[in-house]
Amino acid sequence: MRNSSSILANSREPVYGSRRTTHNLGEAAFAGACRSAARVFRHLRSTRLLLLVCLAALSAPGLRAAQVCRQLTLEEEVSAAREWRAPIGEGWVIRLVPIPPLQAGYTGWDLVVDRERPAGFPDALYLATPPYNSINQREIGTTYGLRAQDAIGWNPRSFRFLTDPAAFRAAKRDYDLAFQLHHDPAPADAIAAAVSRLLKLQTHASTGQLTILDARLVPGTADPAAFAQQWSRAASRSRYQVEAAAPGKSTARGQLRWMRFRIMLWLPLDWLMPAGVRAVQGPCGV
Repeated sequence: MRNSSSILANSREPVYGSRRTTHNLGEAAFAGACRSAARVFRHLRSTRLLLLVCLAALSAPGLRAAQVCRQLTLEEEVSAAREWRAPIGEGWVIRLVPIPPLQAGYTGWDLVVDRERPAGFPDALYLATPPYNSINQREIGTTYGLRAQDAIGWNPRSFRFLTDPAAFRAAKRDYDLAFQLHHDPAPADAIAAAVSRLLKLQTHASTGQLTILDARLVPGTADPAAFAQQWSRAASRSRYQVEAAAPGKSTARGQLRWMRFRIMLWLPLDWLMPAGVRAVQGPCGV
C-alpha cells in the first residue's frame, strides 16, 4: 500500500543510465506492467495505444545479465509498526517501512530503496518492480486479500531497484506524468512514452531478494484467496510462530507481528560500500 504524493513533472527528456546490466524483462513482470499501464489508458479508450506501449517494452533490446556483481547480504529482524533501515552505499539506503493500517487494519512492511535524504514516493525499488498499485513481491503484508500466513508463504521475494540518481529522478518524473492525476493531463503520446520508459526500467536495474527466515503472526481466519492458494500451501512448510489474538479480536487477515529476514543485493562491481560493510564478489543473482 502506498500513499502517492505530488511530484512536479519536468519537460526535459529523461535518459536512463546504469553501471550494470541485468536480465531481460520477464513475461510475468511485463504482463503486470501492462496491467498497470491499462489503468492509465482506460480513460483514453485506445486499445491500440496501450498495445503500442506494451509492444515497445516487449521489443526493447534486452541486455545480457552481468556476470559478476558485488553481493551484499543483510540479516536482521523487524517488529510490527517499526521501521528497519540499513545503508547500502553511495548515498542509498534500503528500508522496511510499516504498511499504514488504515481502516482495514493492515499489517506488514513495504520494501523501499531510497536516498539517505529521502526523495519520497515512488522510491527506487517501487519504480523498478512493477506492477504498480497492485499485489507485488515488494510488499510483505496483509493487503490485497492476503492473510498473514499467506504473506509468509510467499517466500522468497525478488525485486529490482535503481542505483543511478539521475535515472531515479527521471523515472520519478515519468511516473508522475503517467500515473498521477493532473488538472491538465499530458498528451496521450507523452504519457505513452513515459509508460514505455518505465516498463524498460528492469533491463538495467540492480536485483535483490528477501528471504523470510522466521516470523511471529496471528493467523487470519478467512479462507485463502484463489490466487493465494500456492502461498497458503507453502506456509505449512514455512517457519513461523503462531500467536493468539486478543479475545474477540480475531480477523480475516490476521496480523504480522515480527519477522527475521535475509536480504541479498547484487550491486555493480565498482560499487562503493559504506564504511564497515563488507560485500563479496560473485555471480549476479536473480
